[in-house]
Amino acid sequence: MLRPKIPTMPQPTGLTTPPAVIEPTTITPVPPPAPVFPAPSRPVVQLTPSTMLALVGAGTAAGLVLGAVLVSLLLAVAVTGASVAVCAVVLRSVLASDAKRR
Repeated sequence: MLRPKIPTMPQPTGLTTPPAVIEPTTITPVPPPAPVFPAPSRPVVQLTPSTMLALVGAGTAAGLVLGAVLVSLLLAVAVTGASVAVCAVVLRSVLASDAKRR
């Protein structure tokens, strides 16, 4: 019922004409046009030695500030851990001495 029909290639009938002969023509190459670059819409930044020195100084200052912040955070975590450990030891001793009294 749903069988596809395969088309058959029809055979040419009657006289056939030979293909027309196409003669080659000479093509003269045209040089490509020179590329046109648009003018920059914003000025180009010129880096002088003083601006380079300022950039290096700013980068160094930012690195030092970031390092100080990270070290202070690490120190805060260490102090908090030590205080929690001390609290644990004190609570343990209080609970142990309370258990011995009973």
